[in-house]
Amino acid sequence: MDISRVMEYLPHRYPFLMIDRVLSVEAGSKVVAVKNVSINEPYFAGHFPHHPIMPGVLIIEALAQAAAILTFNTEGHKADEKVVYYFVGIDNARFKRPVTPGDTLRLEVLLVRHARSFWKFHGKAYVEDAMAAEADLMCTIRLLPSGKDA
Repeated sequence: MDISRVMEYLPHRYPFLMIDRVLSVEAGSKVVAVKNVSINEPYFAGHFPHHPIMPGVLIIEALAQAAAILTFNTEGHKADEKVVYYFVGIDNARFKRPVTPGDTLRLEVLLVRHARSFWKFHGKAYVEDAMAAEADLMCTIRLLPSGKDA
C-alpha cells in the first residue's frame, strides 16, 4: 500500500502522518508498515538539536496509526469525516533503542482482541532487526455527530 492508499485509511496529514507505506496487511490479524525517519521531521529541531532522536511517544503514535489501518482494513471501510479513531490506552510500553534520522522504522502490529468498538493490539517497532519499542495499544472507533468533531 503506497502513501496515497495509506491516506485513504488514515485522516492524519503532515506533519502528523507517521506511516509512509504498508508492506502487508492481513485483515483481522496483523499489519506491517514503514515510517522513514528524515532529518526534516519538525520534532528534530527541538528533540534534540545536538543529538536528534525520534520522541518515544511518536513511535507509539506510529504503531497506533498502523493499528488504525489494520482496523479499517478488517472492517472493510476507510477513514472519513463521519468516523474518528481514538487511541484510548497504552500499556507495557518499552523503549529499547533510539530512533534517529535516516532510520527506517518497521512497525509490526498484531490484533489481540476485538470486542464491540474496542480493539486491543500488540505493536513492535524495529530498526533493521533491532527492536526500538513495543507496547500494548487500545483503540476505539466512534461515529461523529453530523460529521463534525464531538
